[in-house]
Amino acid sequence: MDEHLSWTIGDVTVVRVEERVMAIEPRFIVPGLTPAVIDPLRAWAAPFVTDDGRMLLSVHAFVVTDGDTTVVVDTCVGPHRDRPLPGDDSFVDRLAAAIDGGLGGVDVVLCTHLHFDHVGWHTRRDGDRWVPTFPNARYLFAREEVAHLRGEDAHGLHAVAIAPIVEAGQAELVEPDHRVSRSLELTPTPGHTPAHVSVRIESGGAAALITGDCVHHPVQFHHPDLAADPFDWDTARSTATRRALVERLADSGALVLGTHFAPPTAGRIETGADGAVRFTTVLH
Repeated sequence: MDEHLSWTIGDVTVVRVEERVMAIEPRFIVPGLTPAVIDPLRAWAAPFVTDDGRMLLSVHAFVVTDGDTTVVVDTCVGPHRDRPLPGDDSFVDRLAAAIDGGLGGVDVVLCTHLHFDHVGWHTRRDGDRWVPTFPNARYLFAREEVAHLRGEDAHGLHAVAIAPIVEAGQAELVEPDHRVSRSLELTPTPGHTPAHVSVRIESGGAAALITGDCVHHPVQFHHPDLAADPFDWDTARSTATRRALVERLADSGALVLGTHFAPPTAGRIETGADGAVRFTTVLH
């Protein structure tokens, strides 16, 4: 697992397993992330942007080990050929190699929200059927997210990423503040989708947050009003969520693990001597 970034929060271990990293013009994801915004912040934002101002967007899963419980958070794009971003068929093998017991060793699968790049490996093909990728896991879905997807399912996700899980008896509908294990709980971070959740980790006096898509890029901590305007369900709510996160996490010491942050992926929200917020990266 040397190729994977990993972090320890008390007794909890988090391992990042990458599907791919892409350099994307910000106008396609966060339109306000212009060179005029990025350039003054390059002292700390440089790992997350290219020299020519494109944002580095990572698609990865987090494997969280909490005592006897192994959790996979978000399952990337998957083996689908009709998605706006390309998947990687070899990802599932890398993921299996990063988990004790392989895919069968996963106890819980959860997704921060029901977009195509977060549920793609929930299932895999078995002949002409889609079956759960993780045969022994409970799959947790925020109840309101599933209801919303039924009305807005542009990529046909329900049929391939949810219905097969329900049919296998492995689905569990939960509330957005659901406790997953002794150290993990969901926390509501709405705006990108109606019932978007982040994952809070607390163990041994330490804390961390897996963001999901309430934040796509670390510069949004400095400028929380920069929304993912093409994709956020409600930009006013997503902005309010980011502001609340900054208020809660700044200078708290909590580790922030960005679901779309390129390596080094993790850091802490800190206030500089000038009073401005920055994202200070943490390698492990």
